[in-house]
Amino acid sequence: MDSIVEKAHVLIEALPYIRTFYGKTFVIKYGGNAMVNDEIKRAVILDVILLKYVGVNPVLVHGGGPEINQMLRLLGKKSEFVNGLRVTDAETMDIVQMVLVGRVNQEIVSLINRYGGKAVGLSGKDANLIVARKHLQEGQPDLGFVGDVVKVNPDIVHIVSKAGYIPVVSSVGMGSEGESLNINADTVAGELAAALNADKLIILTDVEGISEDPQDPDALISALTVARALELIQQGTIAGGMIPKVEACISALKGGVSRTHIIDGRGLHSLLLEVFTDKGIGTMVVN
Repeated sequence: MDSIVEKAHVLIEALPYIRTFYGKTFVIKYGGNAMVNDEIKRAVILDVILLKYVGVNPVLVHGGGPEINQMLRLLGKKSEFVNGLRVTDAETMDIVQMVLVGRVNQEIVSLINRYGGKAVGLSGKDANLIVARKHLQEGQPDLGFVGDVVKVNPDIVHIVSKAGYIPVVSSVGMGSEGESLNINADTVAGELAAALNADKLIILTDVEGISEDPQDPDALISALTVARALELIQQGTIAGGMIPKVEACISALKGGVSRTHIIDGRGLHSLLLEVFTDKGIGTMVVN
């Protein structure tokens, strides 16, 4: 009986959050361990479906780095990175598009449909969703078909979401000549959240959040301002793969998103814990 009452308390705690977020849009960047562990994958999908059923409009953005690396290895191609960005020649771009759009995206869509939701897969090339240009940085080598977001046209996402479906967006953009460009999925999520005027951007990752000292479990920062985040990047405390995640949060906030969150996607139902509990988890980046 106690366990049943405890479940009722959980629902009561969630009620004000359900009321607050009803009709709001959440952009969720799905990646890391949450995409490769079957148990966690199922939990994330169920969390997203539940969000849809209680009146939130979730939009899922995904990458697929490990899957791309695996396919490149099978085809005898070596993965090469410069400042965290994949060097992408024409052949590699074909493989990236095949894996992200043809395999990973469709797997996520199938899982959502299988567990009782309704999903539609999109790439940045659908309806000019993500218009991009080649990533060129002074003093850096040409990375090939790597892109930076120029413009997001979110109409197709609004249409799909309003029709009762969960949009699942892969991080392939379209260049000025119609070519496919490989874009960092965190960047896509941040830009899309801003274009959709989302209430939240939530980035699932493989660490607990942003920490003042990665070696100290008690150094997790629960809330972080943009100014402080930029300081930590300059100091090198925020480094590596965490930089594009924080930059995505900053971009989303500048675009009008109310709250951004970087949370540990390795735990079961981390999305629900962040959204519907008083304590929450991970790090919230705010203006």
